[in-house]
Amino acid sequence: MLKKRIIPCLDIRDGRTVKGINFVQLRDAGDPVALARCYEECGADELVFLDITATIEGRNTFIPLVERISSEISIPFTVGGGIRSVEDVRCLLNAGADKVSVNSFAVRQPDVITDLAREFGSQCVVVAIDARFSDKRWVVHVDGGRTPTAIEVSSWAKQVEAAGAGEILLTSMDHDGTKSGFAIELINEICNKVNIPVIASGGAGNMEHFSELFEKTDCTAALAAGIFHFGEVGIKELKQYLKERNTEIR
Repeated sequence: MLKKRIIPCLDIRDGRTVKGINFVQLRDAGDPVALARCYEECGADELVFLDITATIEGRNTFIPLVERISSEISIPFTVGGGIRSVEDVRCLLNAGADKVSVNSFAVRQPDVITDLAREFGSQCVVVAIDARFSDKRWVVHVDGGRTPTAIEVSSWAKQVEAAGAGEILLTSMDHDGTKSGFAIELINEICNKVNIPVIASGGAGNMEHFSELFEKTDCTAALAAGIFHFGEVGIKELKQYLKERNTEIR
């Protein structure tokens, strides 16, 4: 069994880390370089960087900021936002990313998942899925959560696995920033549909939520942002808490 991972996420807008509720009401959460350095020192297993307005603004991810962060950390570093081609990914990997996260463009051009997996290996390709519950089903959203699609989350998860994705980053938009706990039923459904690792995101509010997530689902990692950024939960303390509850944690 894979040991569970704790992953802080840096949502970036205009070069700053931000955090909101349900993908809106964004507020400043600090300097991303300083936060990245802090998270490595505190024992984070990986770090995710998402340029949340790159797609909607029709631009690429801020390469200089990726370079600055990568120079400060040695843990695995995943970068997403505005990726549309093999060359975009090559630039991010050259800037220091270990993996890339694709979302909106993959929904619109699914072949890009296969292209990236062939060029860089499946282990490099994370497909982010932003999900919202609508009309009694979980629906995929794109453009930073702004645009609903007609695609059901479970069918898309199976499709991205078949296309070559090495991992899924699954976010419940309904739970994002609410601190009410993870979307356990959704996460369970997706974990049971695919054989690749699933990172669960959206809803973490306390240590018990992480424990519940790992006890009740087969996800391999938990991602959170605000509770780490604002000091509500410490990563070192969280990992000790989980170990005391017999969770196999890195």
